[in-house]
Amino acid sequence: MAEVIDGQNLPRATLVPKRRGRVSAVWLIPLFAALVAVGIAVNRILNEGPTITILFKSAEGVEAGKTFIKYKDVKIGEVSAVELDANFSKVLVTAKIDKHAEDLMVQDASFWVVQPRVTLSGVSGLGTLLSGNYIGFEKGKSTQSHRRFIGLEVAPMIRIDQPGKQFELTAADMGSLGIGSPLYFRRLQVGQVIDSKLAADGASVRFRVFVNAPYDRFISADTRFWNASGLDVSLGADGVDVRTQSLVSLLIGGVAFETPTFVTEGEPAAAGSAFPLFADRATAMKQPEAIARRYVLYFDDSLRGLSVGAPVTLLGLEAGEVTDVGFEMQPEGSLLRGRVEFVVYPERLVARVRTLQAAQTEKLVGNERHSHAFFQRLIEERGLRGQLRSGSLITGQLYVAFDYVKDAPKVEIDWSLPMPVIPTVPSTLPNLEDKVTGILDKVDKIPFEAIGNEIKQVLATTDNAIKDIDKAVDHIDTGVTPELKSGLVEFRRALATVDRVLKNTDATLLGPDAPSQLELRNALQEVARAARAVRVLADYLERNPGALIRGKGK
Repeated sequence: MAEVIDGQNLPRATLVPKRRGRVSAVWLIPLFAALVAVGIAVNRILNEGPTITILFKSAEGVEAGKTFIKYKDVKIGEVSAVELDANFSKVLVTAKIDKHAEDLMVQDASFWVVQPRVTLSGVSGLGTLLSGNYIGFEKGKSTQSHRRFIGLEVAPMIRIDQPGKQFELTAADMGSLGIGSPLYFRRLQVGQVIDSKLAADGASVRFRVFVNAPYDRFISADTRFWNASGLDVSLGADGVDVRTQSLVSLLIGGVAFETPTFVTEGEPAAAGSAFPLFADRATAMKQPEAIARRYVLYFDDSLRGLSVGAPVTLLGLEAGEVTDVGFEMQPEGSLLRGRVEFVVYPERLVARVRTLQAAQTEKLVGNERHSHAFFQRLIEERGLRGQLRSGSLITGQLYVAFDYVKDAPKVEIDWSLPMPVIPTVPSTLPNLEDKVTGILDKVDKIPFEAIGNEIKQVLATTDNAIKDIDKAVDHIDTGVTPELKSGLVEFRRALATVDRVLKNTDATLLGPDAPSQLELRNALQEVARAARAVRVLADYLERNPGALIRGKGK
């Protein structure tokens, strides 16, 4: 015990490291599942496209989880939520875009709801009748990424990558044009109107048109555009001429363009160039005149029917046009007279003269003094005068005609005035109107009512006469005709007896007391009686010819 207490022979503890247990294979399965889940989450995060929002005025047919976003008929996204915006005035559509289309979500990208649409310019979205509405997409040109967009009400008219050029047209009013109206070149549709808006000053309307390639190369700085809507009807010496670009332009309007032949063909116009839109082809293709001289006419006639743009003719050929129509107070201040300003184009007149030499042409066109001297001779020596004439009896439009007037007094014109005054003669239209009015007055004085009553009386008398004639004819059939028939029968019987007697007569039977003589005398008496009856009837009819119609009186 003492030895134990002393601790000399006590056992000492030995430290032994703890043995580790084996990991069970069962734990490998959840570990692998966790790794797969992490990989899927990472892959989804890496491959998931952006989330965008689109603000529409309405989202008809758009449903979360069912409506897709398509670009060139390829799915690039899907609608995930549809809700009202904060103001409850529009619809906010949230969509998940595929990763491969992330670069398309730029600032000027466009979205719109594709659904069936039937318009005068065409039919679109028929495929949605089976597949349902979807959201269309058009990429933009911007490089700045964007996630919030405002949807379009209708699909854009052209694609961003469509070859061609856009141009701007300015017109006085909208007319019958609208978005989608066709654009024609030589009656071939080569583009369309893609936008229209009122100008900032409110004085005009501006259109944006798109011309498809390669037709855009035919538009130069001198190209003319005009409104080709409806029918272009003109009445000329050859009859009525009716023109239209197509049935579509007749219904929904259209624009046509062409470069005039008198213009030298230039380089193609740059995209975005502006052009005026003329009302019709005649105005658009009108050749501008380099030299124009202005004059004044005074008329005491009515100016009704004379408008700005009316032609001015010289001996029947067009030489200018009217530029202003109005009144002027005479110097004494008590009377008004009509004042017409017009412009003459010397080049147009000289071009019709076949016998002029180059030097003479230059004097008449380029030298105003020589031109005035030439017209002064025509006015003094030939009696050239201006006159209002009717261009159409149907429309009542007037024009100014310059012709020679016999025995016209000589007039000296002050050519130093800015607009010299050319002498005129009264129009023949009032005389024509007076004659027509006189004829109408005479027609009004004709007693049509009395004539009608007399005609009615004549018709009634004629009807009664016809009835009397019918009665007379009946009487002739029943009265006179039988008497004539009996007389003719007796006459034939007498002739037959004479003929029989003559055939049976010989020399011995012709004695005075012979039986044949008696028979002959009797036959002759019967013939005489028949002839007497016929003569009496003839005398009666001669004295009373009306008996054939009215019959024998009582």
